[in-house]
Amino acid sequence: MDQVAKLANVGKGTIYNFFKNKEELFDQIITTLISDMEHEASLVIKSNKPFQENVHHAIYKMLEYRMEHQLTIKLFQEERDIGTPVVQEMMRKVEQSILCFIQEKIVRAIENGAIKKCDPEITAFVLLKLYVALIFDWEKQREPLNEEEIANLFDLYIFKGLSLT
Repeated sequence: MDQVAKLANVGKGTIYNFFKNKEELFDQIITTLISDMEHEASLVIKSNKPFQENVHHAIYKMLEYRMEHQLTIKLFQEERDIGTPVVQEMMRKVEQSILCFIQEKIVRAIENGAIKKCDPEITAFVLLKLYVALIFDWEKQREPLNEEEIANLFDLYIFKGLSLT
C-alpha cells in the first residue's frame, strides 16, 4: 500500500478511502488488466475474417499481452517461485477470463455456422492450452515459434487435423 500511495503521489490513508485492504486493491488491478487484455484481443478480431483467423489472432494477442505486461510477468514469477495463494487465485482469474473470452467466440461461431457444434468450454480450454504449449512450453528447450508458425500449427492440429482423408 505504501508503494501504491507513493506511485499515486497520495497518502496511504487516501488509498484506504477507495479500497478496504491490499487484496481489494490487487483484485481491482487484476480486473483492469483483464479488461485491457480483452480490449486488445477484441481489436484484432475482424468481422470479414474467418473464425480460425480471428481466434488465432485474439488468443495470440492475449498471451502476448500477458507476456509483455510487467505485472503479469511478476505474477507468473511469484506463482512459480513462491506459490502465494492470493497470486495463484489471481492467475486463475486471468486464465478463466481468457477462457470465457474464447468460449464466447466459439458459441458465436457455432451459432453463425462457422464451425461444427462442439462443447465451447472444452474447446476453449484445448485452444488455450495448445497456444500456451506452442508459445511458452516449446521455447523452453527450442527456438521460439513465430506468430505465423503458430497459426499454421494451430490450423493443422485444430481445424484440418492430421488425417489424410
